[in-house]
Amino acid sequence: MKKAFFLLILTMTQLYSCGNRQPNVNEGEDMIGNTYYNLPGDSTRYGMACDGCTDSILVFMPVSCDRLDTFDIITARQQRRVFGRPHIGDELAIIVNPEDTLEVLTIINLDALRNTWAYLAYPKLRNIDKMTQRMQRHMMERIPDSLKEQWLKPREYSLRLKRDHTAMAMGGVHRQTTTDDMSPVEFPPIKRYTEWYIYNGRLILKADTIAGFTQEGNKPTIDTVEIKMLRKDTLVLRFQDHEQAFYRKEQ
Repeated sequence: MKKAFFLLILTMTQLYSCGNRQPNVNEGEDMIGNTYYNLPGDSTRYGMACDGCTDSILVFMPVSCDRLDTFDIITARQQRRVFGRPHIGDELAIIVNPEDTLEVLTIINLDALRNTWAYLAYPKLRNIDKMTQRMQRHMMERIPDSLKEQWLKPREYSLRLKRDHTAMAMGGVHRQTTTDDMSPVEFPPIKRYTEWYIYNGRLILKADTIAGFTQEGNKPTIDTVEIKMLRKDTLVLRFQDHEQAFYRKEQ
């Protein structure tokens, strides 16, 4: 009963806000809080999942709130392009088939994506890549198990994607120190992502930006990342040179 009452209030709030919105708001236009934002050339549509969604049908209210659209999502499910199961009231980003406007090719559940995602980063012995395989085995055999356990303990890295399209990367070290250089192990670097966007079904991550530039004055790094999986507690992203699995971290 409480859940039904909450959904009723949510629906009434959405309809009220839609009725009081300016009539010339375009789908995907930057809204209050920058919740919906389209980069140039982006065909993403934004809106909300509504009652009637099934494994083959998506009932979708666009941000203009002027209608309800019903889309076929069978192909999207078969091709595993539904990232985050849509529930009533969830904010979605969708890509509509340009050759069939009644079919959606990709669904991204933004409420599921906007979370803190973490993974364990494992260190490696410093300069070990410069050794032959035989030298690496010999060195590892000589290191006591107690030191291996101490040195090779992983660290948690995390990436938080916020509602206002800002991002926060945590873990690793911001600057190398003398102590870090003396350590027998080194951890993989972490990119300090500060912004994120959806672009034609992919995730755009901008790294270390301050007013559009990095701390060194260069243009920021921009990574176009493919979403491979999005579930309640799991996110898998494919970067240009590797694939990274994340687990959801409670905030």
